[in-house]
Amino acid sequence: MEGKMSQKKNFVKGIIVENPVLVGLLGCCPTLATTTSIESAIGMALLFLIVLIGSNVLISLLRKVIPAEVKIPAYIVIIATFVTIVKMLCEAFLPELYTTLGVFISLIVVNCIILGRAEAFASKNGPLSSLIDAVGMSIGFAMALLIMSIIREFLGTGGFSFGKIFTFIPAVSWTPLADYKIDMFVQSPGGFLTLGCILAVIQYIKNHKAETLVRKEKARIEELKKAKLAKMQAEQAAKQAQVKEAI
Repeated sequence: MEGKMSQKKNFVKGIIVENPVLVGLLGCCPTLATTTSIESAIGMALLFLIVLIGSNVLISLLRKVIPAEVKIPAYIVIIATFVTIVKMLCEAFLPELYTTLGVFISLIVVNCIILGRAEAFASKNGPLSSLIDAVGMSIGFAMALLIMSIIREFLGTGGFSFGKIFTFIPAVSWTPLADYKIDMFVQSPGGFLTLGCILAVIQYIKNHKAETLVRKEKARIEELKKAKLAKMQAEQAAKQAQVKEAI
C-alpha cells in the first residue's frame, strides 16, 4: 500500500505540485516558442514525452553502471540518441510538424527538464518509478503548453484551426473573432505576456489559499484561548465556592 501511495505521489507531483513550467519555471524556451497554436503545442508535448520516458528509463537501468565522473556526458548522449530517433521519425512521418518546430526538436537534448529528471530522479530510482515520474512530468509539461497555446491561438488568430500540422486529420477552422484578433499573441511578446499572466493567477490562488489557512489558524487559536479562559474562570469560581462552604 505504501509503495502504491509513493508511486501515485511521484505521478501527481509533476502535474500539479512540481509542474516543470508553471511551478519550476523550467523549459520556458520551447514553451514560449511552440505555443503559437494548439497543434504545435501537442506535437512538442508528444516528442517531449517520448524522449523523457525513453531517457528516464534507460538512465535508471544504467544508473549503477555509469561512472559518477562522466554521468552528465553520458546522460546527454542517451538523451541525444532518443532526440535523434524522434527527429528522424518526425521528419519522415510528420514533415509539417518537423518544419514548424524546427530547431526546437534538436534543443530537446539540452532541455533542463529532461536533464533535471535524469540527475534528480532517474539516476537514483528504479525503472518503474522513473517511468511514472517521466509520465507525470510530461503531462504537467503538456498541460502548461496547452493552456498557453489555447490562450495565444484564440487571441492571436481569433479562433482555432486544426489539420495544418497534423495533415492526417480533416482540416477544420473556427475563427469567430477573426476581425478582433491581436497579432501580438502569436509573436514573442505575446508568449511572455501570456506566461506572466498565468503565473500571476497561480500566485494569486496560492496567496489566497495561504491567507485562508492563516485566518483559520488564527480563528482556531482564538477559540482555544477562549476555551482556556472559560476553563480558568470555571476553576476559579469552583475554588471560590469551596472557600465559601468552608467558611
